[in-house]
Amino acid sequence: MEPVRASWRDFLRRHKGAVVIFAIAAVLIFAWAVYVFWWFVGNAQSSGLVPPSLGLWTMGNLLSFVLYSIFWELLLVGIPVVVGAIAGWMWWKRLPSEERMAYHFGRRSRSASGSGGVSFLFFVAFCIKVYLDGNWNTAISTFTLNYVVSSMITILVYMLIIIGIPVAIALTWWIRRELKKP
Repeated sequence: MEPVRASWRDFLRRHKGAVVIFAIAAVLIFAWAVYVFWWFVGNAQSSGLVPPSLGLWTMGNLLSFVLYSIFWELLLVGIPVVVGAIAGWMWWKRLPSEERMAYHFGRRSRSASGSGGVSFLFFVAFCIKVYLDGNWNTAISTFTLNYVVSSMITILVYMLIIIGIPVAIALTWWIRRELKKP
């Protein structure tokens, strides 16, 4: 006898609170990761780890910057994510086995992996920001690390607003529609 298959709608109805908690946690973790990187950038310059002007950077500066930023992200963001993942796994394991078996979340997409043009979109947005800031004819070597990181965070915020609001509206509409179905 084949087990009963449950839908996303059933999962959302049964576990609204957990889904909301995990969604809020994901947003907070993302914001925390951006903040930690921004904090690290400020401290990297003030501590002398890297020169303030990108034109003065060496490969040693670049390598130490990348390694230290990975270390701080893993320490300050990775540990809370692991703790949250363990909590989520423990919550999932506490569900009855019949219910767990009814959900099939592990289906793989057939689409090919790739950036989907996100890197190119960020590059174009950065070019637009540099132009709007009046730095189009300024040598790149005079850009400070704070300028580049602040520009990227500004671009990220605008992209999240432009893309995130319609996605949130569509997702809310879809969830409500699914929950209203008999």
